[in-house]
Amino acid sequence: MNLEGKIAWVTGASSGIGRALALALAKEGVHLILSGRRREALQETAAATGAVCMILPFDTTDLAALPDMVAQAHGWQGRIDILVNNAGISQRSLAVDTDTSVYDAVIGADLIAPIHLTQHCLPHLVANREGMVVSISSVAGRAGVPLRTAYCAAKHGLIGYMDALRAETEIAHGLHVLNVLPGSVATDVAKNALTADGVPQGHSDPQIDAGIPPQECAAEIVVAMKAGTRELIVARGMEMDLAKLRQSDGDALFAITAKLGARLAGVEG
Repeated sequence: MNLEGKIAWVTGASSGIGRALALALAKEGVHLILSGRRREALQETAAATGAVCMILPFDTTDLAALPDMVAQAHGWQGRIDILVNNAGISQRSLAVDTDTSVYDAVIGADLIAPIHLTQHCLPHLVANREGMVVSISSVAGRAGVPLRTAYCAAKHGLIGYMDALRAETEIAHGLHVLNVLPGSVATDVAKNALTADGVPQGHSDPQIDAGIPPQECAAEIVVAMKAGTRELIVARGMEMDLAKLRQSDGDALFAITAKLGARLAGVEG
């Protein structure tokens, strides 16, 4: 895909991977819709990009607000070419200690919210047969790891939804779906992660602090977007090994399911 001139909506754009990706996309000539809960932080991101931007602050878990948010986003330039589902929250607690409200919060933010936003955007994304959804999942969406039962459940589910969406729309509607599976990236994800009683951890983890710089992660995502990659693992060392344990020939699987989806839609591919 040639990204120049595309309209990309990035959630969670105030910091971390979302902010870094907004900066990287701006360098490709992308016009940006920047969303998150903190208007001032979004304004700082917009200023740093130097790009044509719309600032659209809202909480992605406010499902009732989504139709109006999508209408505002679409009305800005008359289209939405790329949706980047990046907003979310992590977890740091053992299941035996964790209140069920934590599952509601993490799965609500990391799975239910991006599904709802994608569904509301879908008519716009398939309108010109050049749409794209970039979904920021995690290595934890392939491998179940300790202290993250809610997070793993959400990220596994997000990959499943996106894979099935790709199967239905890749050939029939020209929609490109890219799942991104980061490992440890040096952001505030651990600091903001929910503990057993739903309170943020309040400090980072050594593994996160030593993780991949978000700018490096964003650069890899942009390359994958331009290349038409269906799934991208951004990880190093053991984290990459864990992700690959659940992969053998994923691209062959994606191609087969895309053809099945096209057949169901009455389209030859």
